Amino acid sequence: MTVTWEETGWEQLAPGVGRCRLPVWDCTAGLVVGADGVLLVDAGSAPGEGARLRTEARTLTGRRVTHLALTHPHFDHILGAPAFSGAEVFGAVGMDTVLSGRGRAELRADAVRHGLDAGTAREAVDALVAPRHMVSGEWTLDLGGGLQVLLANVGPGHTAHDLAVLVPGTPEVVFCGDLVEESGEPQAGPDAVPSHWPAALDRLLELGGEDARYVPGHGAVVDAAFVRAQRDALAARFGVSD
Repeated sequence: MTVTWEETGWEQLAPGVGRCRLPVWDCTAGLVVGADGVLLVDAGSAPGEGARLRTEARTLTGRRVTHLALTHPHFDHILGAPAFSGAEVFGAVGMDTVLSGRGRAELRADAVRHGLDAGTAREAVDALVAPRHMVSGEWTLDLGGGLQVLLANVGPGHTAHDLAVLVPGTPEVVFCGDLVEESGEPQAGPDAVPSHWPAALDRLLELGGEDARYVPGHGAVVDAAFVRAQRDALAARFGVSD
């Protein structure tokens, strides 16, 4: 790498794995660097934020982002995606339905409702295209040099289309999207599926195990005990029995 993670404001989580917390909505973006490919996890809330991530990724790695994984179809995680037109884009199966027809209008309205400039929201949504690769179960992504990243459709939960990213290593790193939040109570909007959310967190814990570092969609990196406690709190909150 040409510079250190810290010099660009990123937090290194494991060798070749880092994340940053974006301003305004405190949304996490992750970066995974392999010998042959560079994976970005989530793209930020607008094309300008996506362009910032693109530039910082190139500064860190000396290469362009080749793959983009979108953890779920909320504006603060996907509206920067048009900045990565050359990347292979992955999402949970069914995510394309959110990016077509009425779903696009709802996505734009949600972004504006949360404070994104209306013109910026319109520009970003108009430029969005559905992910080329839809993950229905698990997808192993080979980034070269023996690094195989697992994309897992672990939802529904926070939305109907939740994708987790497991990066093997010491420690293992799990990018959770908004299935896990540390900086506030998990948000259950109209597209959440509360009855399945605890099971999605069980799946995350199965993937990562006790020693993994779990990266929430918002907030500080947490451990398995935090994820388990949040799982139990959600089950109690929504009346979901084990």
